[in-house]
Amino acid sequence: MPYVSPSAEIAEQLPCWVPKEALAYLLHTETGQPIRALAREAGVHASTVLRQVRAFEARREDILVDQVLSRLGRRVHAAGTRNSPADEVVPSMDELSQEARRVLRRMCEPGAMLAVAADMDKAVVVRESDDGDTTRRAIVGHAAAEAMALAGWIACDQPGRVSRYRITSAGRDALNRMMAEAENRAVGFAEAPARFEPAKPKGQGAPVDTMSSRRPRFLAVETPLTLLGRRRDRSGEKFLSDELVSAGERLREDYEMADLGIRQGESWDRFLVKAAELSPAGPGHDGTAVARSRVLGALRDLGPGLGDVVLRCCCHLEGLESAEKHMGWSARSGKVVLRIALQRLRRHYDRLGDDGDLIG
Repeated sequence: MPYVSPSAEIAEQLPCWVPKEALAYLLHTETGQPIRALAREAGVHASTVLRQVRAFEARREDILVDQVLSRLGRRVHAAGTRNSPADEVVPSMDELSQEARRVLRRMCEPGAMLAVAADMDKAVVVRESDDGDTTRRAIVGHAAAEAMALAGWIACDQPGRVSRYRITSAGRDALNRMMAEAENRAVGFAEAPARFEPAKPKGQGAPVDTMSSRRPRFLAVETPLTLLGRRRDRSGEKFLSDELVSAGERLREDYEMADLGIRQGESWDRFLVKAAELSPAGPGHDGTAVARSRVLGALRDLGPGLGDVVLRCCCHLEGLESAEKHMGWSARSGKVVLRIALQRLRRHYDRLGDDGDLIG
């Protein structure tokens, strides 16, 4: 039987999103392993591990980092003493990836931040508009927020009773990679590598990325809907209220969580047929199946025409001019139909009660 070091055994008790530097810190502080022993095992100089330990000790000033290190530390301590595993809420890599795709997209929006209070079970992504209004964009579980902070995807720029976090450049890079991997799965490339690699720029004359033509990556800072929501008429009133924009964004969240892999521009009726075929029946649905069911319910309520325009503009992120052209409508009529569709969609979500709010 091959030899497995105690450190490797303990590492198996932790999810793969935990940075190796954080693992070294936890092994030193929770199990008492010497710096030199950790350095020999990692094949680095002892001073490297020492810097890692000191860096993570300093990062415990961050409330989210401190909380996640405490959670992971209890699990490491239990594994190191061969006791029963600590009952700690720690997301798996798949769970974190799904949450991070949803949350980091929201945090890419101008004026968006993650607000965290120590005495609250949830964190919330809020966005401040140009006129000073604050809108809630998403609700985040503490465990997922802690993991994103430990990974360096978000950073606290305003600590306090309510700490405020912004997305980092590392978070934007991670979002790009996770969205690309999710897209690969959606179009049937299940063999996509599990480890993320930075995207390499295409050289001159490189072939066109055919996957991008099948489905957008949803990485724009602002969607066509939110851009339209910022427009005002001659009287200064917004053409789309914040409630209508939130209804469209709510549908997009469910659509992306549903992982349907439908081609961009799919019509309302063909979409419903394909989505219904993918929806499993019976109890015990997972989050993807539940999201798929919510999308089907909303689009069936809208019906053809109204369902087509929200599917194109909210889910496929197609611009209004393009939607008008493909649907054979006259110029500038699309925004009127879209507003009617969003009003109907808002009423649909109002009837759902709390389930009609943005996902959290």
